[in-house]
Amino acid sequence: MTIETFSGSPRLDASVEKKITYFSNKYVLGLTVIAGIGGLLFGYDTGVISGALLYIRDEFEAVDQSSFLQETIVSMALVGAMIGAAAGGGINDAYGRKQATLLADVIFALGSFVMAAAWNPYVIIFGRLLVGLGVGIASVTAPMYIAEAAPSEIRGGLVSTNVLMITSGQFLSYLVNLAFTEVRGTWRWMLGVAAVPAIIQFFLMLFLPESPRWLYMKRSRSDAIVVLSKIYDPFRLEEELNQLSAALEEERERRNAVSYWDVFRIKEIRLAFLAGAGLQAFQQFTGINTVMYYSPTIVQMAGFKSNQLALLLSLIVALMNAAGTIVGIYLIDHFGRRKLALSSLSGVILSLIFLSVAFYLESLGWLAVLGLALYISFFAPGMGPVPWTVNSEIYPESYRGICGGMSATVNWVSNLVVAQSFLSVAEAVGTSSTFLILAVIGVAAFGFVFLFVPETKGLSFEEVERIWKERAWGSSIHSESLLENGD
Repeated sequence: MTIETFSGSPRLDASVEKKITYFSNKYVLGLTVIAGIGGLLFGYDTGVISGALLYIRDEFEAVDQSSFLQETIVSMALVGAMIGAAAGGGINDAYGRKQATLLADVIFALGSFVMAAAWNPYVIIFGRLLVGLGVGIASVTAPMYIAEAAPSEIRGGLVSTNVLMITSGQFLSYLVNLAFTEVRGTWRWMLGVAAVPAIIQFFLMLFLPESPRWLYMKRSRSDAIVVLSKIYDPFRLEEELNQLSAALEEERERRNAVSYWDVFRIKEIRLAFLAGAGLQAFQQFTGINTVMYYSPTIVQMAGFKSNQLALLLSLIVALMNAAGTIVGIYLIDHFGRRKLALSSLSGVILSLIFLSVAFYLESLGWLAVLGLALYISFFAPGMGPVPWTVNSEIYPESYRGICGGMSATVNWVSNLVVAQSFLSVAEAVGTSSTFLILAVIGVAAFGFVFLFVPETKGLSFEEVERIWKERAWGSSIHSESLLENGD
């Protein structure tokens, strides 16, 4: 039995299709894990600086005496990531996902070596800029590569695996931080060892294919078919090729002048970018990387002065972040992106209010640690993976690199604003009020998701594109059925 898709191409009924699961195709799983090392770099860089900063302060008096210099060491990687993400979209479109990943690995490893050899804080800052460039390119590339190789039924979970690698990288960074607390050159080892996963990914990526969708659209249909045949059975392969062929014809019709201005000029692209960029901004402005960058410092603010104890408690927070992401991998393809984000934000708002109260009652340090744990347990399954998953699937093929890069840049700009201002704002208005401000932003984020983000669970790229066209130019019975199926 077959049913018709919106494009008119036949689709096998689910009752006769072979059920696709996360582990049913080891080839796809292998692509996902290796590409996800880019997420590991992202997460390690996010987490490692929080512990290394404690020891950099001990070695360099100028850093210890200046909140601005501390914030700059943390946030210079974000400046690099903004540049890397902005350039990453064009690099991905022009040279492919594989080449972009290799470039990111080289830049990241170089930055790690520079930091490990730094003789003053300003060399550390330069090294942070380099690793940021690598992380920025990887943050655009890894979700895109995974999404384009993944069957639509499990695309959300596989893209979320990249987020699991991010949170695992953060957890790994805290383990490394603890391991080197008694070693000479503490922070140098913490920062330098980051080159290892970048080097591993570089050599593994040499054996992986290019994204099949990029190959089909940009270079070689025959090479794309070879890759796709390892992902789909013959019946599903024919359907995917039909959809790609139709998408290629449509792209050729409008490919003459694809530009950044088109993102804002063409209504359906503008609506998609608004949803994607808004999710990325709110992911940061609800405070996640404030917690991850400064969790040892926050723990010390709560009254636990030992560096080692602060790192140990932060390790527990990072472990909860990774565990919560595993839950999110399951929920995102069963519960749906939109519902998961709304549920996550509800818990985040309550947790931030709890943290505000905990810091207001200064004598109850353990209450603040509990608040951090609650915050992570609500954030990690939803607002952790949802923005990256949604952004990997909501843009048309010819705009996926441009919009993905622009949206990731929004994430990094927002990340920079929060990281660069957190300690200063906390000093100016108090830690309690700072978390209350984040809670108010969380309420705004809930409203944004409710109004502007559609459900995309289980839909093909072409079906998602149809949603934006219908939202832009009016609804029809058919598009409404697509939205209902997503919900």
